[in-house]
Amino acid sequence: MQLGMIGLGRMGANLARRLLRAGHEVVAYDVNAESVAELAADGAVGASSLADLVARLAPQRTVWIMIPAGFVDGTLDGLVGLLDAGDTVIDGGNSYYRDDLGRAARLGELGVDYVDVGTSGGVWGLERGYCLMIGGPETTVRRLDPLWRALAPGAGEAEPTAGRGEPAGRTAQDGYLHCGPTGAGHFVKMVHNGIEYGMMASIAEGMAILAGADAGLTDHVVDAETAPLRDPENYRYRFDLGEVAEVWRRGSVVGSWLMDLTASALAADPDLTGFSGRVSDSGEGRWTVLAAVEEGVPTPVISAALTSRFASRGLDEVASKILSAQRAQFGGHDERKHLD
Repeated sequence: MQLGMIGLGRMGANLARRLLRAGHEVVAYDVNAESVAELAADGAVGASSLADLVARLAPQRTVWIMIPAGFVDGTLDGLVGLLDAGDTVIDGGNSYYRDDLGRAARLGELGVDYVDVGTSGGVWGLERGYCLMIGGPETTVRRLDPLWRALAPGAGEAEPTAGRGEPAGRTAQDGYLHCGPTGAGHFVKMVHNGIEYGMMASIAEGMAILAGADAGLTDHVVDAETAPLRDPENYRYRFDLGEVAEVWRRGSVVGSWLMDLTASALAADPDLTGFSGRVSDSGEGRWTVLAAVEEGVPTPVISAALTSRFASRGLDEVASKILSAQRAQFGGHDERKHLD
C-alpha cells in the first residue's frame, strides 16, 4: 500500500521504516528537511510540503499524522483543502480522544475518513513492532489492514493465552485491535499510558526503598525536629540495584519489559548521575484520571503516580512552603536549622 507520513520524529520515522521494510510505499514529510532526507535515503519518497505530499499520493489517499497532540489541528488545517472524498487521515499520536470526535466530524463533512491509532512501542518499535489500538469506521479500518499487520509485532511475539480459544477473525493476538468507533483507539491508549504511569512509579519506589536500606549504616540528626530511625541495626543492607533488577527479570512475578528497561538503565548508569529526576507527563495520565473521576472509578495508584510526576518538577513547592509555614506558626518549628 501507499501511505503519506507526516512527522518524522522518533516514532514517525521508525513507523515509516517498518512499513518500507514490509514493502509498502511511504511518502514522507517533516518540517525538518534533514529528517525527510534521512528517510528518503532509506527508501521513502521525500516531500517538501503538505501539498507536495498529497500530490504524490494516488487517490484513495491515506495520510498518517505522527506529531505532538498540540500540533494536530494546525496540520489538519493545512490538509483539509488538499484532500478529496474517499481519503483517510490517521492520527497515530497521543491525542485526547475527545478531540478525535470533533476532528472526525470536521473531516466527515468532506467525505474524508478519520482513524485514531494509539501506538505503543517507543524507540524499540522498529524491531519489536508496535502495539496498535485503533478507532474509526470499520470498513476503513479493515481496508487498511495490510498497514496494521506490517506495523504490529505478530502473534509469535507472545505465548498464546490459555483458554482464549481459536482466534479466527480476531487480531489482538497479532498486536493490533480495532477497539471501536472514533476515539476508541486513543481512549484505550490513554488508559494504557495511565497504567504505565502506575507501573513505572511502583518500580521506582521499590528501588528507592532498596537504596535506602543502608540507613542504619549512616549517622542521623537527632533532635526534636527529626523522627529517629528506630532499630538502625535492621537497616544495614547495601543492595546493588542493577543486580536486583537483573534477577527480577528472570522468573519473577514483576518481570516485565519495564523491568528490562530499568535493568538496562542501571547497567548504563548505576548511580543515575545522568538524570535529574524531573519526570514529564504528556497528558494521557491526566486524561485517564479525569475519565476515572467522571466514571466514578477509584484509581488511587494512577492518580498518585500522576501527582508524583508533578512533584518531581517542583510543582509542590507552594504546598511544601505552606506546610513549613504552618509548622512554624503552631509549633515554632524552624526549617532553617535543617538547611545546608
